[in-house]
Amino acid sequence: MSRLCFDYGHGGEDPGATYNDRRESDDVVSLGKEVAEEVRRHGITVDETRTSDDTVSLNDRSNFENGNTYDYFISFHRNAYEPEKARGVETYTYLNPGEKSRELAESIQASLVILGFVDRGVKEANYHVLRETKASAVLIEIGFIDNTEDNDLFDVKRNEIIKGLAKAILAQVGIDYVETSAPTQAESGQTLYRVMAGSYSVRENAENQVQKLKDVGFDACIMIFNK
Repeated sequence: MSRLCFDYGHGGEDPGATYNDRRESDDVVSLGKEVAEEVRRHGITVDETRTSDDTVSLNDRSNFENGNTYDYFISFHRNAYEPEKARGVETYTYLNPGEKSRELAESIQASLVILGFVDRGVKEANYHVLRETKASAVLIEIGFIDNTEDNDLFDVKRNEIIKGLAKAILAQVGIDYVETSAPTQAESGQTLYRVMAGSYSVRENAENQVQKLKDVGFDACIMIFNK
């Protein structure tokens, strides 16, 4: 069974990027722990470099990862530039990444872009936690903490972000995402609503959207409606 290492950036004396009363260190540990729980629900082992507001050095993070054998190392972060001047998500690999790192980065990036974040692409960088870890490694920048629109997406679509990241990670280790069991309409007396991801007059455009959804692990199909 696969074993993963999740790394939540900054913490303790290092809050990371901040904006108003918001701290990167808080956002990533809170979100990342929920992604970890979703992945664990599918039988995958997930170890974490921190689980609370602790100071953890870069060396401590890479040493933690190097102390075990992992299939993937995934570092969670949020970006910052100048207030309200930049937005979007980007996912990093080390320089000249292996195929596994690149595939995971592309899948993670797609899972966030489809939720409405601006696509800043998959990039390469000489970051310590990418360079000094043994496992295939990626670093995620989940929107700009100094951008109101990105913060709104981060908050409003939190559950979708957690699910999308879990699906992308699980797909990379060959595990199909399983929805949590929910009562049927007859059992609960509730009406359920299906969500559409767009309507297109050109079938090719519809097929392209379906493929994008499938690539990040979402069930999708084309339904034909005649006006």
